[in-house]
Amino acid sequence: MKLWKVIGMAAFAGVAASGVVVARNQRRRAAYTPDQIRERLHQRLAEASAPRSE
Repeated sequence: MKLWKVIGMAAFAGVAASGVVVARNQRRRAAYTPDQIRERLHQRLAEASAPRSE
C-alpha cells in the first residue's frame, strides 16, 4: 500500500510542477503589448517565408 501512496504523491508533485510552468509562461505572454505580439508574428512570418539556402 505504501507504494501506491508514493506513486500518488509523485503524480501530485508532477501536476503541481506542470501548473507552475504553465502559469509562468502565461505571465510572460501577458506581459507583451499587442504591438509587440504583432511585430513578432510578422517577424516569424518573414522568417518562414524566406527561401532556405542548403
